[in-house]
Amino acid sequence: MRGLAKGSEFKDVMGETATTERATGVPAGPAAAAARCADAVARALLDLQRPDGEWLFELEADVTIPAEYILLEHFLDEIDQAVEKKLAAYLRARQGDHGGWPLFHGGAFDMSASVKAYYALKMVGDGPDAPHMRRAREAILAHGGAETSNVFSRYTLALFGQVPWRAVPVMPPELMLLPRWFPVEIGKMSYWSRSVIAPLLILASLRPVARNPRDVHMSELFVTPPEAVRRWQRNVTGKWPGSVFLLIDRLLRLKDKPFGQRLRDKALRRAEAFFIERLNGLDGLGAIFPAMANSVMAMDALGYPGDHPDRRTARESVRRLLVLDADSGYCQPCISPVWDTALAAHALMESGGPGVPAALARGFVWLTEREVTEPRGDWSWKAPDLPPGGWAFQDRNDFYPDVDDTAVVAMALHRADGERYRAPLERATKWIIGMQSHNGGWGAFDIDNDKYYLNHIPFADHGALLDPPTADVSARCIGMLCQFGYTVDHPVVRRGIDYLRGEQEADGSWFGRWGTNYIYGTWSVLCALNAAGMKSDDPAVGRAVAWLKARQRPDGGWGEDGATYFDEARDLCKESTPSQTAWALLGLMAAGEVQSEAVEKGIGFLLKAPRDGARWREDWYTAVGFPRVFYLRYHGYAAYFPLWALARYRNLMSGNSGAVAFGL
Repeated sequence: MRGLAKGSEFKDVMGETATTERATGVPAGPAAAAARCADAVARALLDLQRPDGEWLFELEADVTIPAEYILLEHFLDEIDQAVEKKLAAYLRARQGDHGGWPLFHGGAFDMSASVKAYYALKMVGDGPDAPHMRRAREAILAHGGAETSNVFSRYTLALFGQVPWRAVPVMPPELMLLPRWFPVEIGKMSYWSRSVIAPLLILASLRPVARNPRDVHMSELFVTPPEAVRRWQRNVTGKWPGSVFLLIDRLLRLKDKPFGQRLRDKALRRAEAFFIERLNGLDGLGAIFPAMANSVMAMDALGYPGDHPDRRTARESVRRLLVLDADSGYCQPCISPVWDTALAAHALMESGGPGVPAALARGFVWLTEREVTEPRGDWSWKAPDLPPGGWAFQDRNDFYPDVDDTAVVAMALHRADGERYRAPLERATKWIIGMQSHNGGWGAFDIDNDKYYLNHIPFADHGALLDPPTADVSARCIGMLCQFGYTVDHPVVRRGIDYLRGEQEADGSWFGRWGTNYIYGTWSVLCALNAAGMKSDDPAVGRAVAWLKARQRPDGGWGEDGATYFDEARDLCKESTPSQTAWALLGLMAAGEVQSEAVEKGIGFLLKAPRDGARWREDWYTAVGFPRVFYLRYHGYAAYFPLWALARYRNLMSGNSGAVAFGL
């Protein structure tokens, strides 16, 4: 494989002697202060490494996840009152000034989050006349009532008998039997959709009734009584395909089993086999909470006894997502150890210092042990001859390796010692190249998962049914390949660069699919363009640099609100954040702006911002699972990204070329 030996500078970059020599050559002023801060943060980050070599930070979503955990326990009548009490404290603490619950810190009222939080608190025992419950109920009713909840929420309410089953779109299990060429079939949906839908099809067909041992109902949240609502399904996009899918939904309702009992039984067995094969041990189905919870409920509906090994393991996989302290706690949507470990490794390779080489050696052993080498993932449906090679986001999720994680891990291993890790890097490179979509970009988990007409089905009101190519993931792939020695003359790289150029927004930024938002996307692409040899005189780079400088705030930092995923709030920023400031700085430095006033001011913001040990203080959510509907707060982002930016600034200011030499 070409270019792998290029990363053999591990001992030079990371050695303590190099750190000592570099410290004497750092210029006075901001670079010296950045060096001191980076050294302190690196030491603190080393202390957070786990004995097995990984770094693992909490991953926090909105209140729907802990609320759904409470509802799951009441569905099964397997209630842990001590856990329930702590989750309820978390829900109460995150109620917004508007009376309901938002999707992210400081966000607007969200109906579905508010309905689930209210219902979960009522399950726990909070009376409807308690002040916080009254405020929530008034807000929910003022915004149209629980009948306007999203599709996933209505499925939950149907399981608890709070709405009729006609409140949800028809999702017949026969979907599992449709061939790959059919316009609507499971393989054309994203990995997260497949893993959530397969057990949900069983629930929607069997229609089990939640045990609900305390017999808790929430009729007070409806403006119109559920049985009186005549039109539950909506054209989610307002376009003509949505009207067609609504018509299909109505036709499917004419008969409960339109294709007969025998085909229904076969479809249920296929759905069961699909999710049982992918249960994934203690990491859970798809390694994401919604799929894992659905798998437990589906097994319960299918009659699996509580002591069945699969059911017991699946139930435990959900419990392992809990984060609890003495008085409060929440449930994570998933865990992120591969992502955290790889990004922490990049930051520490940039920082250097005593103890770093040994820590990274342990971290890389942990990472290489988690390489996905089994050729059975769903991605292989589109590429059956492509050899596997990559990493998942979670600890283990072998059916669903992640292109983004694979590129980030591979760049870290290559930078550390490309020759030592030649075999996994060669596998990763072949897999990444084979995962390129026809438009030149890369999605996160699948090839050409871009059948946009599926976003018009009533079930897809969350707008996240698909996994099409995105600029941030594509940038990571280009950055990896170019770091490995591939050039713009290579057809894969050339097509990828063309895709990125085509995705640039009119203002010069790039959209951030997996991070909030345009700052994340722009940082990602600027790193890739730099790795591909595009300098500041390239028009795309110049426009991006101008956009980043224009977005800098008076305090020297950068920030973007979660609402920027809505066009009407595109430029909204309530506060600068350390993680988003770090992205902007890393992007500007990749574009050759290391000595600019903007970078110096950004470094100054990080040096002044409050910090506790390895982490800067950051309450804002700076990532997304799905734009507009599911936001994430990676607790590690406020640690390794600012460290990375400070250390890179120090290194570039004290070096000869001032150029970033890596794909990230």
